[in-house]
Amino acid sequence: MIFNILSTQPQIYNSFLKTGLIARGILKKIIKIKIFNLYDFGQGKHRSIDDSPYGGGAGMVLRVDILDKAISKLKSKVKSKKVKVILLTPQGKKFSQKIARELTKEKEVILIAGRFEGYDERIRELVDEEISIGDYILIDGDIAAMVLIEAISRLIPGFIQKSESLKEESFSDGFLEYPQYTRPKNYQGKKVPSILLSGNHVKISAWRQKQAMLRSKKKRPDLIKD
Repeated sequence: MIFNILSTQPQIYNSFLKTGLIARGILKKIIKIKIFNLYDFGQGKHRSIDDSPYGGGAGMVLRVDILDKAISKLKSKVKSKKVKVILLTPQGKKFSQKIARELTKEKEVILIAGRFEGYDERIRELVDEEISIGDYILIDGDIAAMVLIEAISRLIPGFIQKSESLKEESFSDGFLEYPQYTRPKNYQGKKVPSILLSGNHVKISAWRQKQAMLRSKKKRPDLIKD
């Protein structure tokens, strides 16, 4: 899968691309990440990409003509006939494991990671989807872009070596993950549940399912459907 990122600060991705599973995924050619500097599409001597909002107000707004030019250029470079353009914005639909799984079906995406006060409203007409990673405001959209890349990439076949671990993690079945334990069996009087030491995998599976439901009900009641 190919991720094309349109960013105002490409340097922020330097360590991200060279670290851990992302670096390995790139090396194994499971994913490819291309970074494009929005300022390369800027206007005038200073490569301006934003301007003051009409009607007044604080902050600067990214210009629609600049984004239009940048998106068009990126689309002309992509290998896929159809590429999904995603605008990262607090006003988008909230990102989830379900959306991450759906996006693995795409061969190529363009992620727009803006900054400043926001986007010219007309930019929304240039994209296919608007996504938010949560109900809070960041300095820029680059962290959000990294969140999407990590969440999507790890679901692509071959990215995670032990793919069976994906089946029982949080949100895989709509619930939070069940409690996990490892050595020592007894730490300062806090013991590992005896069922996990029994060797009875049927009972262990049932216990884990129950614990996942109870944990979700306690910590994330919004996940429990009536």
